[in-house]
Amino acid sequence: MQREHRTVVRQSLSVGLATSAYGISFGALSVASGLDIWQTLVLSLFLFSGGSQFALVGILGAGGSAGAAIATSSLLGVRNGLYALQVSRVLEVRGARRFAAAQLTIDESTAVAIAQPTPAAGRLGFWATGVVVYLGWNLATLLGAVLGNALGDPRAYGFDAAAAAAFAGLLWPRLRSRDAAAVAALAAVLAAVLAPATPPGIPVLVAALAAVGVGLLPRRPEDAQ
Repeated sequence: MQREHRTVVRQSLSVGLATSAYGISFGALSVASGLDIWQTLVLSLFLFSGGSQFALVGILGAGGSAGAAIATSSLLGVRNGLYALQVSRVLEVRGARRFAAAQLTIDESTAVAIAQPTPAAGRLGFWATGVVVYLGWNLATLLGAVLGNALGDPRAYGFDAAAAAAFAGLLWPRLRSRDAAAVAALAAVLAAVLAPATPPGIPVLVAALAAVGVGLLPRRPEDAQ
């Protein structure tokens, strides 16, 4: 049992520390988009969803409306509710701990939890990963925001490409099936076609809605291979 727990903790630390590094890019991109350090920190403390945060500040930085930024961020955040359905059976939390579990239900904590062979290991993986990512992400956000301000205009150093780079890094390992690759290709084509003719944020919304629509279509068993 102790050996299993040590293995889970090592997994949690490796995943958590690697994910936290993205927080530096988010902090720098956020101040480049016009938010101040405190606003940037509040986003990481309370929203705490990397994809949603990058989408929000990326759209604002590109001149998009607050409505488009919030809508896109919220749509990307829906996946966390789906993760909750998966991890709730493992965690079995009640009372105030449900709020903490909800805040820590992200891609990484869910992945580590459901990958474990036993419920006890799954619970340890969820909490350890969630706490490491939360602390690391917020510290890295602060560092990135401070560095962004100290450097002047972060766009001059390429920080404006951080959102696209982070999305690509998060997306690539998930494109293991033909369905996932096809949906990603469709979303990319739609976004590329719409980008020159629509306000910032709209291409992302349309691409995300198209991906959701494809996901709702009934599939034959052989299509999932």
